[in-house]
Amino acid sequence: MAAETADTAPAVRAPARRPRVVLVDVLGTMLRMDALGSRFVDIGRPAEEARLFFARTLRDGMALTLTGDAPPFGVVARAALRTVVGPELAPDAVEHVLGGLRELPPHADVEPALLGLTRAKVPVYAFTHGDPAVAAAALDRAGLRTYLREVLSTQAVRAFKPAPRTYLWACAKVDSSPDRTALLAAHSWDVHGAVRAGLVGALATRTEGWVPDVVDPPHVWAERLDDTVIRLLNLPA
Repeated sequence: MAAETADTAPAVRAPARRPRVVLVDVLGTMLRMDALGSRFVDIGRPAEEARLFFARTLRDGMALTLTGDAPPFGVVARAALRTVVGPELAPDAVEHVLGGLRELPPHADVEPALLGLTRAKVPVYAFTHGDPAVAAAALDRAGLRTYLREVLSTQAVRAFKPAPRTYLWACAKVDSSPDRTALLAAHSWDVHGAVRAGLVGALATRTEGWVPDVVDPPHVWAERLDDTVIRLLNLPA
């Protein structure tokens, strides 16, 4: 059997300790991707295609990461959109849909979660696949930027999560060891990737409804993001 590479070999599971730094996923965790549905309606498509578009973008980005360096999120998203809707989609329609990424509203449980981390004096960083400027604009519009030290994007390492190098790069950027850094997300695959990379995993199950059996269990989980943060902060120091 081929030896595991540094980007696939699991790290030692981090102990269940209160983190010194928290990375928070953006799309689907802090910002509501379902709101992009209205942009699809604007171009004559069903709102439900927004979910398929996002899923395909993530799938293609992950596949490209597995086979080498991944293009920027925007490039992958444009290709995914044309695949979902049709290659004949007009350029202005493409830009109209993708422009919605700058105007996504927040989930209701996000600000209480970020406020809890701020009051506990735990530094918080947004952690996304996409263009950091687009993410920053959306978070600013949503009123969340004030809680965040910085917006980090995996584009810097030409990879999509859950490749281990994305989490380890983020830990290096914030000058925190993986075992004292938490990844907070509403996607079990994302938290699984972080746990496998040696981080503390915190999952909000509001999207999936449970912790799937196939992923490494997170260190803490709850339905809402703010309740997940409470459990994260209650871990022993």
